[in-house]
Amino acid sequence: MAARSGRYFCTAGRGLEPFLAREVRARLGATEVDCVSGKVFFSTEAEPGELRRLKSGERLFLLLKKHTPLAVSRNKGKMLHEIKSLITEEPKYWLDVISIWRNLHEGKKDDVSQENPVPLKGKSEEEANIATKRQKTEQVRETVSEECQAEAGERCGVAERKSDRDCWTESKASLEDPSNSSGEKPIANEQLSFTFRVSCRCSGAIAKILPSQEIGRAVGIALMKQCGWRADLRNPDLEIFVHLNDIHSVVGIPLFRLPLANRAYIRTAGLRSTVAWAMASLAEINAGAFVLDPMCGLGTILLEAAKEWPEACYWGADISNSQLEGADANIRTAGLMDKIELLKASVKALPLPSESFDAVISDIPFGKKFKITKDRQLLLDILQEMERVLHVGGTIVLLLSQDLHKCVGGIAKCAENDSPNAISDDASETAAAKALNVDGNSSSLVNGIEESLLSSRQTHFGSLVPDGVYGVSLGKTDAFICKYRKISTAGNQ
Repeated sequence: MAARSGRYFCTAGRGLEPFLAREVRARLGATEVDCVSGKVFFSTEAEPGELRRLKSGERLFLLLKKHTPLAVSRNKGKMLHEIKSLITEEPKYWLDVISIWRNLHEGKKDDVSQENPVPLKGKSEEEANIATKRQKTEQVRETVSEECQAEAGERCGVAERKSDRDCWTESKASLEDPSNSSGEKPIANEQLSFTFRVSCRCSGAIAKILPSQEIGRAVGIALMKQCGWRADLRNPDLEIFVHLNDIHSVVGIPLFRLPLANRAYIRTAGLRSTVAWAMASLAEINAGAFVLDPMCGLGTILLEAAKEWPEACYWGADISNSQLEGADANIRTAGLMDKIELLKASVKALPLPSESFDAVISDIPFGKKFKITKDRQLLLDILQEMERVLHVGGTIVLLLSQDLHKCVGGIAKCAENDSPNAISDDASETAAAKALNVDGNSSSLVNGIEESLLSSRQTHFGSLVPDGVYGVSLGKTDAFICKYRKISTAGNQ
């Protein structure tokens, strides 16, 4: 395997897998692209700088292993043996992949560690968190060390962290070198000697049988015996990521310390950056185009668009002074003052000429603080004003909650007087939902997106024709990215 050439996978928010698949092909010239729920696998010879430019992905990994799901049984020992076999089989292949990882990081360690810094917490909170983590680590080390003294002198320490939001359990294994007592000779040479930690994520049937900390401990011991690496919980040279579920068994190495979704140029985060980029990618922004976000908030969509397509001109409007102040701070942090103009205005009465923009992109607010869903006339006014300022042939891209999506469909249906060519809102909702609930099979994921696109060609809204619906996840909330194209001057269909 040649240096700087490897097999990778990148995690993605639910519903963004097709965007990421298209992006790795276009940006990286990737081949062997395969989508499953939450991940995109691909091969590329791209340099680290190019890999960092991915905008629709979350975390990027160098792929070590991809297997079918492990057979689940009540015999924990047998299952642990099968899991360790993922590590111990084909040791030369492991060293080849580690060599690729080392080549990617050679001379770039400082650059990688500072990639996309996250906003700093308050000093007192940060110090408290550090002290708490140290105390927990020492307690766990002491407890597990006593337990492991009975195992032929092998010592181990395990630290566990749970994330309620993602339902992840991450296990990090830290062990003394077991080769001292076992007599086994590590296969690795000094040039490939690293400190490491193991992060294990389990879901599905296997999580009901084996906790992640047991799996992480078993994998850590196997790696130390096989490779002669030394475990380090706090500042390892590399991390081994193990993900076991009902779809596949995956082992990989994170390429960067922080997620790709953390943008260094965004001071205050608003809409998830990956979703904002996906929306902008649908707007067909060309050089010299005029792009508007009439409910810009903190300006995340405009920032993502202006960073990716800098030859266009961007305008953002909002009725809230605090939101505009936050957007201005973000724009200055990103150095885009000459690209993005802000104005205070109501989306219902924009002080802008008719047909003056090539694209309108907006996250229409929804949730407990916003009552747009219950105010049909307000939603109608917003859509009509967006339609008014858009050029014929231009595109509108909206992020809508499920309720708003139904409401827009209802408005369009009324506008068309129940056209016989229309597809019902329920059919559209069902097809688009398939893009949200893919079962991990790449063909079903792609087919779900295609079906949602077909079903979205339903009734017109004024001069706007639906041109795509994409189901996406916003954490605990599901939503739809809806694309429309203006086919004629408003009122002259």
